[in-house]
Amino acid sequence: MLPAIDWQLPWFAPYRELGPAVAARFAQGDNMAAALNAHCPVPGLQFVAPSAQGVEAYEAFVARTGCVPTRDNPHDFFNGLVWLSFPALKRRINLLHAGEIARRGGIAARGVVRDRLTLFDENGALFAAPSALQAALQRRDWQDLFITQRDLWHAAQLTLVGHALLEKLAQPRKAITAHVWLSEAAHASSELAPIEPPFAPLPVLGVPGWWPGNEDREFYADAAVFRPARSPRSTDSAHPCRS
Repeated sequence: MLPAIDWQLPWFAPYRELGPAVAARFAQGDNMAAALNAHCPVPGLQFVAPSAQGVEAYEAFVARTGCVPTRDNPHDFFNGLVWLSFPALKRRINLLHAGEIARRGGIAARGVVRDRLTLFDENGALFAAPSALQAALQRRDWQDLFITQRDLWHAAQLTLVGHALLEKLAQPRKAITAHVWLSEAAHASSELAPIEPPFAPLPVLGVPGWWPGNEDREFYADAAVFRPARSPRSTDSAHPCRS
């Protein structure tokens, strides 16, 4: 069963047309794979039951067959929507995973590259923005990013592509944070290879125009969410912004 989703929330904009259509088919009795396939215009892409994967590694199976094992749950629903909306980006991530599996001789030793790919695939976002905003985000200077430079956000585009991130934002909470890859392009393409650190943490509800509460600058004074950059001497292993 899917949660109630307000498709008018701004972060769902890329999925606003497909999401309700797929959800309606699922509600009418299709399994999730069939509901996604009914709206799949992408050549060589098909959603299948998890049993089709057998014992093969998930990413290797997807790369070899073009078939995405899909369960009947919200997590795989959002994964399917991202596949349908940004197929070149998802294929790029998948092929990088499969290449690492082949290079390392199996799935037991994941390695740093696959960990980064998984982080982005689950919780990632693309941020195309003026350099002043990108620099402020990298510094985690929330005052500059969200208040001083607020007028620059009209020239920025934040696109959420992490399916776990989208799933969490079906029930928005202030602390939900995306791992952002800074990009000059305003769209995802097959050339994107989001594996180089660091991903910048960005509390999604802080984006101007995305949440009514952030019209009050005190919204950003919450240091539990909008945390400053750690000093080089810090031994705190926690992520600067929690989700």
